[in-house]
Amino acid sequence: MVDDGAKATACDVVVVGGGPAGLMAAVAIASTGAATVLVAGRPVARDNRTTALLAGSVDALTALGVWDGCREAAAPLRAMRIVDDTGRLWRAPEVRFEAHEIGLDAFGWNIANRDLVAALEARAAGFANLAVIRDDAAAVAIGADAVTVSVADGRTVRARLAIGADGRRSPVREAAGIATRGWRYPQTALTFNLSTSRDHHDISTEFHSPEGPFTLVPLPGRRVSVVCVVSPAEAERLQALDGPALDAEMERRSHSILGRVTVEPGRGAFPLAAETARTLGADRVVLVGEAGHVVPPIGAQGLNLGFRDAATIAELVADARRDGRDPGGPEVTSDYDRRRRTDVTSRTLAVDLLNRSLLSDLLPVQGVRGAGLWLLARLGPLRRLVMREGVAPALAEPKLLRGEPLG
Repeated sequence: MVDDGAKATACDVVVVGGGPAGLMAAVAIASTGAATVLVAGRPVARDNRTTALLAGSVDALTALGVWDGCREAAAPLRAMRIVDDTGRLWRAPEVRFEAHEIGLDAFGWNIANRDLVAALEARAAGFANLAVIRDDAAAVAIGADAVTVSVADGRTVRARLAIGADGRRSPVREAAGIATRGWRYPQTALTFNLSTSRDHHDISTEFHSPEGPFTLVPLPGRRVSVVCVVSPAEAERLQALDGPALDAEMERRSHSILGRVTVEPGRGAFPLAAETARTLGADRVVLVGEAGHVVPPIGAQGLNLGFRDAATIAELVADARRDGRDPGGPEVTSDYDRRRRTDVTSRTLAVDLLNRSLLSDLLPVQGVRGAGLWLLARLGPLRRLVMREGVAPALAEPKLLRGEPLG
């Protein structure tokens, strides 16, 4: 890394965006020995969301020396239940997935985003080859030999590879001229945490309603995080309820399986949409996390996809450095797009199919969905295959997600 005083820095890789996916990318790439700069302004609002990290993501964090810094703030997901709460003619049986069936102690761990970010930031501070600029990127210019990121405080960073981890309105993606395609759903996801009077026993429960899933995911102690997917009109109604009324509504929707519940401060509301970049890597730029793909908060896919993005580009940078190749050259960016495309597309389509099957009033669609869940409940080999693929995709598992360090 070269710094000419205080205004210009030259490096191998610049990561733009300081959310969990961007921090993961910066830490993973720094672990390869590459000179890395993270450009990440402080978030304006406090993030009260949680993330269910699947086992592969936890293995990657462990390999990078991050997990020990946040494990105590996370709760294991040892079992998952899907409960048909549609009240329709074709009702599916309850399906229960147990981690021990596929030789795991837990499918993953649920953790508050702020605790995960704090652990990633602490690990980032331990790398001498990783510089962190706590300001926003003001402009991104892509040249034949390098990408130049101009920072709001007047500094510039010149890198051979730029990683856009700067969200669904990504300036890096825009500078690269990468278009997106996507669609919106007639749904809004409400997110918040609940205190409960009963133990969750490390079980995540997803109630399927005609408006979308209502999911309870364990947190440490007698607490759970909630993703409540409803119509926009119902979302407005729920947001307008006072504390006791909202508590009662959440207890009703959860069928009192966790006893009396209290909604904790800090709520979020997010219109549901899906969006994917037409390419995930081009012209010395690769896209990570929501800069490259947005999926509804169903099935714990969003950030886990982002972590697989980060692990994949870090592995490609490590390979390029070992072979003496340009880490931002077309071979790297095209290989990244090829490796990530199938995983991103298949997960997006799977979430879309599940979500649309809940919204459909067509009896054949409801029948197919019910039959599919019946088969999962009855056929152990099929259920175990689905569980293994959900936790660790066979065709998209980079070294870090197998717990193998890169440097």
